[in-house]
Amino acid sequence: MHPVAIAPARPLLGWHDGAMLTHNLARELAAAGVMWHPQAGDRFVIASEQLTDQVFWISELTIELHHYAGTSVLGFNGTTEWALDSVSLDETLWIPREDQLRELLGDRLLSVHRTEDGWRVTTQATPEADPQETQDADLECAYARALLLIA
Repeated sequence: MHPVAIAPARPLLGWHDGAMLTHNLARELAAAGVMWHPQAGDRFVIASEQLTDQVFWISELTIELHHYAGTSVLGFNGTTEWALDSVSLDETLWIPREDQLRELLGDRLLSVHRTEDGWRVTTQATPEADPQETQDADLECAYARALLLIA
């Protein structure tokens, strides 16, 4: 088991604008079969009315990934902002980062272009398939839309 900690998510460095993938697109990715294997640096929300607006990220400090009877849970240890022992992965929603979405697209990602309104992502599901384009104001959302097209 690897100890991990949780804290509110912070904007990524580099060309990312600080926005993040929407919860709706993250739900669509999960429904399309995109699997989450929690690791340090991952962002997630907890499916609870009191916590859905709070985005958390895993880091190597005070949260441990536990496996009990075939179920994975994130155990909150040490100091946290509120009292929570653990939460099942079934009760969380992974918010993939830009780099994770690019990795999921892999060699199916043909190009990324900045447009006046945001980003255009071109993908090709198979070498025989026609290229497909998606656009969004946010790069993470554009990548997610592209992944949904080829998933």
